[in-house]
Amino acid sequence: MSHPQPTFLQRHHADDAAVRHEIVDGLRQSPAHIAPKFFYDELGSRLFSAITALPEYYPTRTEAAIFTSAAADIAMQVPPQAVLIDLGAGCCTKAARLFPVLRPAGYVAVDISVAFVREALSSLQQRHPSLPMLGLGLDFSTSLAWPDEATAWLQAQGLTDRPRLIFYPGSSIGNFTPEEALRLLRQAHAVCQLGGPGGGLLIGVDRLKPVDLLLAAYDDALGVTAAFNRNLLRHVNRLIGSDFAPRQWRHVAVFDEQASRIEMHLESTAAQSVRWPGGERHFANGERIHTENAYKWTPAGFAKLLQSAGFDPRAHWSDAQQWFSVFWARAQSADATLRKPANTSQRSGVK
Repeated sequence: MSHPQPTFLQRHHADDAAVRHEIVDGLRQSPAHIAPKFFYDELGSRLFSAITALPEYYPTRTEAAIFTSAAADIAMQVPPQAVLIDLGAGCCTKAARLFPVLRPAGYVAVDISVAFVREALSSLQQRHPSLPMLGLGLDFSTSLAWPDEATAWLQAQGLTDRPRLIFYPGSSIGNFTPEEALRLLRQAHAVCQLGGPGGGLLIGVDRLKPVDLLLAAYDDALGVTAAFNRNLLRHVNRLIGSDFAPRQWRHVAVFDEQASRIEMHLESTAAQSVRWPGGERHFANGERIHTENAYKWTPAGFAKLLQSAGFDPRAHWSDAQQWFSVFWARAQSADATLRKPANTSQRSGVK
């Protein structure tokens, strides 16, 4: 007897020249910066998994507890028999745990490479043989454009008219500036509009809280986050042929109160020059490379952002300590969206 198999569709294709240009351009800026997407080589992914198990890093376990405690209420809010679109699916664990709650008619695991989801999705398909599954390789951080091939897959599965339920857990929305987050959410709204009525967004959001709690989560006592940050330089060396010496850089985490965000930096511990084929950059002692932002939201501020993107925030769940939030927001019609003004000011939109 043949076993059901998921379908895999790779839409994003790595462009080594474009990657090199992006990194080199960032290193030449003042201040220098490297995009956080370059954290995740094989070692970086393993280090991040270790971070999620640290006592200081509350988001992963807090969000999981919310999904457990609010499961019955979530089941009453989200559309049943929807196409579940899992952004940044990775090992697919978070979505799979919610299958009894979300009751999807189809599952689309979206990650930048189908190689990241292939093993997990194949295993998941064996446990849920009647659930159609698609692994979609897409860099949604750049553009969440729904490909025609994915539409054809939905048609072949008889799922074209099902609502689309976009699942974006883990507070990754905080890596985007308010303006970038608005753009991504508007693209998510457009994807919802392609399906049947009732679709929307189930999303995890990290909340503004005391600064000492925030800083500890991004600068743990064991130094795992510091290793994660410095490993970025090893990855960049492989990508562009540079000669960064990670031991000569110090991990720094700070809170920008005006922007309501944690910032991660790498700080040079000595005057040094970094070279790569065709170029170099001198760094003074104490000069920094900006590697990540993590914006923190209030529930009211994030609800405004959702409304500006065309969603109607219908429900919101949090933990007892009010550290984290999960929102369910239904996609409004395109006409209603056009009538809503955008508001991404950092005072009203974040804090």
